[in-house]
Amino acid sequence: MNFPILKTTRLTLRQLQQSDWKAVSYLRSDPEINAFVKRPTATTEDLARSFITRITTEYLHKQSYYWCITSIDQKDMIGSICLWNFSDDQTVAEVGYELNPLYQGKGIMTEALQMVLKFAFEQLNLDCVEAFTQLDNEKSRSLLERNAFVLVEGKTDADNEKNVIYQINKPIAG
Repeated sequence: MNFPILKTTRLTLRQLQQSDWKAVSYLRSDPEINAFVKRPTATTEDLARSFITRITTEYLHKQSYYWCITSIDQKDMIGSICLWNFSDDQTVAEVGYELNPLYQGKGIMTEALQMVLKFAFEQLNLDCVEAFTQLDNEKSRSLLERNAFVLVEGKTDADNEKNVIYQINKPIAG
């Protein structure tokens, strides 16, 4: 099963590889990047490689798509974006993302998100993509709102009471 490589004008979204372990460790352990995220860190090579192995297994079992974000002219991982937490009927998935602070504010995540949404709606035929983000995470909320996500009033995250939930529905063809 070939992993879907997605390309934009400036970016390549490719499959995560074991050689990305240093970037994974940084992205999952840096206090600034993880200020609004509740998840295990990957502070060691073993933890980062274990995470990469888990992500690869989840893809092979059609449980998630996890793209490594790179600039079109280099192979180094600068962030990630994923579709995961699929509904039982495979019509809804959650999007998650993270980006090295050196690359924030340059439209990179917007570009990646738009490509992943296109893939979600056109290739996976999803009806809806959700995003869970902390109420105080203004950068994430702004990204979602700029990309036509709508806050779902009253919906809560059982795993994190500080999260708010956004969603975007599949555009109607026509």
